[in-house]
Amino acid sequence: MSPARALSGYFKLREGARIQVVSIVEDGKYTANLAENPQLAVFLPILQSPSSSTWMVVRSSRNPQQLTAAIRAKLRDLDAGLPAFIQTWNSEMNGAMFAPRMATLSLGVLGMMGAMLSVIGIFGMAAYSVSKRKRELGIRIALGAQRKEVLQAALGRAVRLLALGSAAGLLMGILASRVLAFIVYQGTPRDPLVLVGCVLAMALLGLAATWVPAQRALSIDPMVLLREE
Repeated sequence: MSPARALSGYFKLREGARIQVVSIVEDGKYTANLAENPQLAVFLPILQSPSSSTWMVVRSSRNPQQLTAAIRAKLRDLDAGLPAFIQTWNSEMNGAMFAPRMATLSLGVLGMMGAMLSVIGIFGMAAYSVSKRKRELGIRIALGAQRKEVLQAALGRAVRLLALGSAAGLLMGILASRVLAFIVYQGTPRDPLVLVGCVLAMALLGLAATWVPAQRALSIDPMVLLREE
């Protein structure tokens, strides 16, 4: 039914009562879970649906502390014995966002630990490869190999593993987007900015991990190796 036809019409509740529709609002979120899909809701006048508690939403550009004092004073004028609990929008959102923020912080810490392990692993493998192939690299340099060829021979495997690991991580992140969106509010790995940031971060980490082994590979002196032999 269109909104225009619904106005002034009647809506039947589950218990059988019929109520007249006087206004229409958009679907919204009415629980503490910000990741929920917008739900349908019905608002009834307090005289038709009496309740022991009532919520009132106030929007103002004034200072929240001043507004809170003014609201309390007005409620005391209406009924001095009326209990009232006033909470600002920011404090309410802080409570709702506590779990997503903790999840984001935990994932960030785990990500940093994973990045550190990746750097250590790539550095160790690249350094081991260079140390074990010093003689071969020295011969290549003596035969006139270019810097690019030396680096490719010394660090090619480490770079390939870094590329494969990064691609696998991005693919798993995209496949787990639903799980990530459930844990982190509005979090998705399908954002182009997130994808580009991940690729750049892994590239910089790989560059940092292979920098020292690359310098060792390029500084090999064939004459020193021959004297050692």
